[in-house]
Amino acid sequence: MESIKKIYRIGTGPSSSHTMGPKKAAEKFLSRNPDAPTFKVTLYGSLAATGKGHLTDYALEQVFHEKNLTIDWQPKVFLPRHSNAMTFYALDNNEQILDTWTAYSVGGGAIVDDNTTSETHKKVYDITTMEGILNWCDKNGKQLWEYVAACEDEDIWDYLAEVWKVMQAAIERGLEEEGTLPGMLKLPRKAASYYIKAKTFSGSMEKRSMIYAFALAVSEENAGGGTIVTAPTCGASGVLPAVLKFVQTYYNATDKRILRALATAGLIGNLVKYNASISGAEVGCQGEIGTACAMASGAATQLFGATIYQVEYSAEMGLEHHLGLTCDPIAGLVQIPCIERNAFAAARALNHNTYVLMSDGRHRISFDEIVSVMKQTGHDLPSLYKETSTGGMAIFHGKKPDDNLQL
Repeated sequence: MESIKKIYRIGTGPSSSHTMGPKKAAEKFLSRNPDAPTFKVTLYGSLAATGKGHLTDYALEQVFHEKNLTIDWQPKVFLPRHSNAMTFYALDNNEQILDTWTAYSVGGGAIVDDNTTSETHKKVYDITTMEGILNWCDKNGKQLWEYVAACEDEDIWDYLAEVWKVMQAAIERGLEEEGTLPGMLKLPRKAASYYIKAKTFSGSMEKRSMIYAFALAVSEENAGGGTIVTAPTCGASGVLPAVLKFVQTYYNATDKRILRALATAGLIGNLVKYNASISGAEVGCQGEIGTACAMASGAATQLFGATIYQVEYSAEMGLEHHLGLTCDPIAGLVQIPCIERNAFAAARALNHNTYVLMSDGRHRISFDEIVSVMKQTGHDLPSLYKETSTGGMAIFHGKKPDDNLQL
């Protein structure tokens, strides 16, 4: 497996697969053909279906702003390797092809092509299952975050410190911003009002309202194109920061313990990415929000002093109870249902923590098994439920119930 730095990518929203990934691929292709006067990009499948709502064209135009650029949208054409595919063409003044390259945005801002896979990147972790890592921890008397420390370079703590800094900044900005988010839905921001109301409450009502406010703040910043951290994706970036901020605010977790929780959460996300997928276009929203909830559940449980087996149990529940979750964004925007899903996944992560701490950590379905189930479930989902905006809420929005519907 790669470094957890690949799980935590700092960048701008609203989509790691549709904005960050294509921008990264465009920069790479431009560096190969700096003197070409004209470029063409063909977007396929899910990348084309919801690209305009995800600002894919804006990301590409930023890169090729000094060149002639044509974008060809092919939402009904799916390449075999991945549903988020794009082909770049560099052309001369006579429209003759100088160079061509097909790339795939596989989630979390990562890019591969037909000659590379995730395994071709620098290998950091030798053990690639949760069961194997738990055995290593048990044998060596270590915590999960200590396995991360044993595998990563020494600068991992500086990197995670920057990640936490950016996460907190996104929360702070989101709690202050008001108005509507960009796009045809004209969706109003809610984080600021939720935060103000939360401070007027007390007890459990205050805490529950505050976790919503924290998650909404980051998710709305992402939807507005603000700077966030993928955890593991842009669309699910509000869950983990909200949970960590909540635990630090109400239970006085130190920054050192927060960074250790980030390490464990990154390891959990890495296992899902390596053994299944974190791409909504490939496995649906279960791969994004489900993984984010698993990461946040495990992190919170560790912060409350749990055993490694309780952390594993909590992470397993985070993924299990999001199985089958579809990716059906209205108008292709990372807004409805994405933003609310972040808020509820954050709250659910705290519920998992409480539930697990009441147990001894023993349970029937392992984290590794549920990752395999999620992968198979994602492959079984029809493509219209995987980030194409051609099914589910995306097509029923605004329609009135059929009075003649036979039940």
